[in-house]
Amino acid sequence: MVEHVAEMIIPEDDTPGAKQAGVAEFIDFMVANRVPVSGSRDVRSTEDAIEMGKEAQSNFLLGIDWMNARCLSEFGHSFLECTPEQQNSLLEELAYKAKFRPTTEVGREFFRMMRDYTVVGYYTTKVGMASLGYPGLRTVWPKMPGCSHPDDPEHAHLREPGSTMAFQRSKS
Repeated sequence: MVEHVAEMIIPEDDTPGAKQAGVAEFIDFMVANRVPVSGSRDVRSTEDAIEMGKEAQSNFLLGIDWMNARCLSEFGHSFLECTPEQQNSLLEELAYKAKFRPTTEVGREFFRMMRDYTVVGYYTTKVGMASLGYPGLRTVWPKMPGCSHPDDPEHAHLREPGSTMAFQRSKS
């Protein structure tokens, strides 16, 4: 669902969309590690930051559940099983103030978070910067080291840093 909603927010047109930029992976990482991209209050301590991260993760997961529950009650299907028109209708209700309903506060908060995570995730990738025509791509980006294992973008085959294999290799 995260990838689908992100692609609805920044769809592919004459430039790549959120899906091609890998925004869903960015959002998964940020939510799993409790990193909010925006906050409703000032962070004055480490404890504040940790609490904001926990709230962001909790609200995000609550929002996914809310989206599916709302679609089930309104359309009889989960969000991903709804028609594109039904999905769009729901997102418009959450995105545009003129379409707000009194019972959509949780959904609106989720959409705001999704929009913020999507925009930050997209425009911090090479794809997003290229769509802006960012001049640093010509001078700075080529010097960046990048991922040392591009054939494994999910990092599924990486060893744990403290594993025996890593230790044996470093002793040889």
